[in-house]
Amino acid sequence: MRTDILRKTVLTAAGVVATAGGIAGPAIAAQAAPASAPAAQVQTDRKGHGERELNVRYEAQPNFYYCGPAATRNALSVQGKDINVDAMAKEMGTTEDGTNSINDITPVLNKETGRNAYRSTELPADKVDGKRVEQLRADVVRAVDDGRAVVANIAGTATDTDGVAHSFEGGHYISVVGYRDGGKVVTIADSANPEQASYRIDVDALAHWIASRGYSS
Repeated sequence: MRTDILRKTVLTAAGVVATAGGIAGPAIAAQAAPASAPAAQVQTDRKGHGERELNVRYEAQPNFYYCGPAATRNALSVQGKDINVDAMAKEMGTTEDGTNSINDITPVLNKETGRNAYRSTELPADKVDGKRVEQLRADVVRAVDDGRAVVANIAGTATDTDGVAHSFEGGHYISVVGYRDGGKVVTIADSANPEQASYRIDVDALAHWIASRGYSS
């Protein structure tokens, strides 16, 4: 795993084993760290840079269709939770066709956090305007400031701030685990490939990536 992708977000994975299949690149299984993880920790310099990021106990998805459960597991890991992805997949109704929508993930996030903090927001494909981008930015900042990661359902191709393209034409789920510049740029934890486990993307690009789908914050 490249050290430069870690930036300020802490992503840990051990016992990496290649498996068959993949979404965009290989699907890799990684054992999470023990369940005795501490509560969410943040690195903050909001006055200087408007930046806050959550520590993620990263785990890659074990197969090509578990991105929903894996993104949810990574999101919950920032709160010190280590939940079996098979159990979450069952709750979400995940099949080899994937997880149907963000509305199947929000109830699981609320159940595992023990409070109704999460809500689903849909982004119509033809209505991703400045107002909705600002709503997404505010929702990410609010959730991360509350010590919670956001889960987003995306489709298509987006380019990160390093110029690397991430393509999921058939759809995918990711975790949003931090922000900088007051939320204009966000940090992604992506379960599809540990070699691209963490990257940053402009919030406007993220909104268009989510378009026609939705996110839970």
